[in-house]
Amino acid sequence: MFDKLEEECGIFGIYGHPEAANLTYLGLYALQHRGQESCGIVASDGNALRAYRKMGLVADAFRDDAVFDTLRGDSAIGHVRYSTAGGNDIKNVQPIMVDYVRGSIAVAHNGNLINAQQLRSELEQLGSIFSTVADTEVIIHLLARAKSDSLVDRVIDALKRVRGAYSLVFLTETRMVAVRDPNGFRPLILGRLDGSYVVASETCALDLIEAEFIREMDPGEMIVVDKDGLHSFHPLPQVKPSPCIFEYVYFSRPDSTIFGREVYGIRKEYGRQLAREYPVEADVVIAIPDSGVPAAIGYAEESGIPFELGMIRNHYVGRTFIEPQQSIRHFGVKIKLNPVRDVIDGKRVVVVDDSIVRGTTARKIIKMIRNAGASEVHLRISSPPVSYPCYYGIDTPTRTELIASSHSIEEINRYVTSDTLGYLSVDGLYKATGGCGGDCRGQFCTACFSGEYPVQFPRLASDNQPELF
Repeated sequence: MFDKLEEECGIFGIYGHPEAANLTYLGLYALQHRGQESCGIVASDGNALRAYRKMGLVADAFRDDAVFDTLRGDSAIGHVRYSTAGGNDIKNVQPIMVDYVRGSIAVAHNGNLINAQQLRSELEQLGSIFSTVADTEVIIHLLARAKSDSLVDRVIDALKRVRGAYSLVFLTETRMVAVRDPNGFRPLILGRLDGSYVVASETCALDLIEAEFIREMDPGEMIVVDKDGLHSFHPLPQVKPSPCIFEYVYFSRPDSTIFGREVYGIRKEYGRQLAREYPVEADVVIAIPDSGVPAAIGYAEESGIPFELGMIRNHYVGRTFIEPQQSIRHFGVKIKLNPVRDVIDGKRVVVVDDSIVRGTTARKIIKMIRNAGASEVHLRISSPPVSYPCYYGIDTPTRTELIASSHSIEEINRYVTSDTLGYLSVDGLYKATGGCGGDCRGQFCTACFSGEYPVQFPRLASDNQPELF
């Protein structure tokens, strides 16, 4: 429905709390923005693992309180998932749980393994049988085949063979293990609640359950939590960290703190920098909600142009809906967004959004704003042009589908029918992310803007992105 990049998923885990499954449910609820197609929880009572997984939103999947009676125990991990083409199936819902010769283990994964298909083929040649299409299952097979009796060593052996992006949380009958890939592509946060340890994709999950923020896990760090407490290791090869800058642009919740910085403040600074780079004479600044709001506020503050709620979002739109037999123009967008005519009519309007992917939605929105009476529409984007696919856990269209890969800014401006179009520059993005007077050049992965990939992926037979799971 919306022309946006989609995050792969969010993960949560807690060890040593009598309400582990209930708290995991709340943690997933806070992380719902990272994946809306399926969710699941696996809990341990010290003797066995029990799982509940379902398609749909967290609140719908866990609507029956009786579910939690089956998820007994003081430890649990959970997952919310956005599936990609071919992956929307109950068998692929995480956490993945298996029984093998050393007991039971479950895993939840945020990211994408760029050599998963190669490893899967090798494992199948050796006799492995896969029950899902998830790259995460490759890790399980590698772990099960490892020779060591130590769980930690088996996880290390498995992860030394995979490449790409992974923030992982494992659960056995007696331990929880969390790992972040050496590049640190995806965030992973460590917290504490009533003496128990918590890991989560974002700090907003800690806030909801009133857990204490301890720190962000280091790239390449492994944390093991068991009856003896918390143990930290750095067993993976050290590389230059390259966390995903799009977590700031769009994916993370604005009330979270990730990669050592507050998301809301950075998004406002993107807007301020955008106003410096692309000023315009206008009467009002509006945002494409919800992700464009902080940048729009920043643009308004820097430019001195008033900010108004010019577009209202319907937050109760489901994944599917029934369209009237008589076609309504731009129905898919109109069911989710509606302009406020009193704010727009007769005005020169600055419209702020976080990104343009294919350009189709921006074109429809601008036509809606003009129909509401705007005399001019100036589109401002709080990130550079997205010109390259992501291979590290974001569902990006192929490069040929990304409008900025083959069209100039002026051509995009003509296509979306705005009067003027301005993207935040790469230099401006670095400057704004670095904070007051700072510069974060080289500290983040910006491959979707630059095409410079920190971890090289296998050569593809076509332009298609490797399938995400």
